Amino acid sequence: MRRMAVSAAVLLLCVSVVSAAAIKKYGKPLTLKKTTKVSDIYANPDAFNGKRVKVQGPIVDVCSMQGCWIAIGSDKEFQSIRFKVDEGVIVFPMDSKGLTATVEGVVSVTVMSVADQIAAAQEMEKEKATGKTAGKGTEKGAGMGAGMGAGMHAEMGGETGKPFDPKSIKGPKTVIMIKGEAAEIF
Repeated sequence: MRRMAVSAAVLLLCVSVVSAAAIKKYGKPLTLKKTTKVSDIYANPDAFNGKRVKVQGPIVDVCSMQGCWIAIGSDKEFQSIRFKVDEGVIVFPMDSKGLTATVEGVVSVTVMSVADQIAAAQEMEKEKATGKTAGKGTEKGAGMGAGMGAGMHAEMGGETGKPFDPKSIKGPKTVIMIKGEAAEIF
């Protein structure tokens, strides 16, 4: 009986060590204790603007150009938040999609005008045509490099293969993202 208990303890320890080794860490270490729900950020974005948060959820998308962002799924259906890092500082592997991430950074809330959205979409069309990324946006946040909200690329035709139609932009768009500093993927 004692031998069985010791064997079980050793097995549990081995599983714990293997599980800990499966966590991939990016950027700085996580520091916050409290986890914030993505839905709470969406429910009151102005209260979180400029605040450091820790969020956990499934990775529902990864930047296919430079691995500079991941989209974290919410506790609410059809809701996600982009976790954007400085290009080259952290590169998220494409096979991260479907895994779980715990991320930490500062919430940024930006309102993009119709003109900014059109400029961003035109930049994406140009990048798509040339296969290159400009890696920069305008001061007001146009361009994928500036952290366009998750899903906006698809809304502008980027995921459908259809050409962008400026008439598809109906008004200003609030873009909520996390400027990333730390991530753990498992």
